[in-house]
Amino acid sequence: MSVFVLFALTVLPLIFTPGPDMLFILSQVMGKDAKAGMMATLGVCCGYLVHSILVALGIAAIIISFPVLFETIRWLGIAYLLYLAFNLLKSVFSKKALNIEKKTSANPIKKGFFTALLNPKGMLIYFAILPQFIDKSANTVSQGLILSFIFISLIFVVYCSLSILFSKISQKTQMDERKQKWVDGTSGGLLALAASWLIIN
Repeated sequence: MSVFVLFALTVLPLIFTPGPDMLFILSQVMGKDAKAGMMATLGVCCGYLVHSILVALGIAAIIISFPVLFETIRWLGIAYLLYLAFNLLKSVFSKKALNIEKKTSANPIKKGFFTALLNPKGMLIYFAILPQFIDKSANTVSQGLILSFIFISLIFVVYCSLSILFSKISQKTQMDERKQKWVDGTSGGLLALAASWLIIN
């Protein structure tokens, strides 16, 4: 079996495991459409692309070797997710009439990018798993780039598929103000759950 196929089979269950990225994607799809989830997925993939570049340049090794820097990045990620959650939950308790629109949320690509970028667990995945599949006697940089490409491509395919599936389920219900508040509350809860996941792991 090819080492690249083996790597894909190894990381696929990790991608399907609910974590901050997946919870964020689902929060973007709720009450909107698959496009919102796909654009957020694109942002997440860009965030992981930065992680792969950092690893290739050896900068990630420096970050991980300094616990204070690593923890700072981790808490920035938690704070960002809590900020997004707060904005959604705020609308639930607001007495103002909601403007019900089925449109893509503001800047889902940027939000997805920062969600992945400020998740240092992504960097740890590169450190813990990628080296196991690299032949040190060959060109390690090219192997690392290929493995990163496989990982990011799988994330894109899985999260886009989940976006389409989840949007089909959520769009079966006609949206009114009460249901929109429920959607916002659930989306905010998902993001708060993602932040909690980062805190306890």
